[in-house]
Amino acid sequence: MKTRAITAFFFTIVMLGSIFLGSYVFSAFYLVLSLLTLIEFFKLIKTAGIRPHRNIAILAATLFFLMTAGYHYLQFETKYLLLLVPLIFSVFISELYKKEKIPFANISYTFVGFIYVTVPFCLFYSLGFMVNSEYNFHIPLSFLLMLWASDTGAYLFGSKFGKTRLFERHSPKKSWEGFFGGMLTSVGVSYVLSIFFKDLSPISWAGMAVLIVSFGTLGDLVESMLKRSLNAKDSGSILPGHGGFLDRFDGLLLGAPVVYAYMYLLLN
Repeated sequence: MKTRAITAFFFTIVMLGSIFLGSYVFSAFYLVLSLLTLIEFFKLIKTAGIRPHRNIAILAATLFFLMTAGYHYLQFETKYLLLLVPLIFSVFISELYKKEKIPFANISYTFVGFIYVTVPFCLFYSLGFMVNSEYNFHIPLSFLLMLWASDTGAYLFGSKFGKTRLFERHSPKKSWEGFFGGMLTSVGVSYVLSIFFKDLSPISWAGMAVLIVSFGTLGDLVESMLKRSLNAKDSGSILPGHGGFLDRFDGLLLGAPVVYAYMYLLLN
């Protein structure tokens, strides 16, 4: 428990620092974090005897993130993303030269890694540039605070009142009481944020909280499903007491795309 608390403390400091220290630190941090999470995903998948095209995926993920950053900093035209198409589809050609028994499993999980990890991180990163197309830490900071509030509330309410299992097949400890406790906590945090950040109305902040809790919980369940299918307890061991990057960012991976769509529709 002590190790978990120490890791959580330093993890929180680093996460908040990456947001408060400006757009360049924010960009560099989430580029590195997205790549480390992608590498961890491929390492986890490899335990099942599947060999994704890691190098191609990492190169494509790096270029995709840099092009996303270029769009925000330099108004980089989105048509240049098409340059990634030959690179991404080169996995089919590469697989021709390998003597693998399950070639399309290797190809499929290469794409899954890109869609499941890289795209959500890029969309979360883009939340930092949604207000007037300039870097503004309000939305990514609020996202993280509401997500953490959801996790904390779900744990506290679930420990105290949890009786009705939420999805026992994938996560035996999760309960509906914990889910609604996390929802209540996250919406409460959204109200506090609405007092300080006027980018959205209180109702809009609350809507964001509801989406984060709902899809963050689903993200947790999806990652649990992945680990159970591979007989893995944790996705990694880089964060003592917490597991790996996928364990820490499972809620973000499904929450960020939905929140990005929500924010885009609100602000445009």
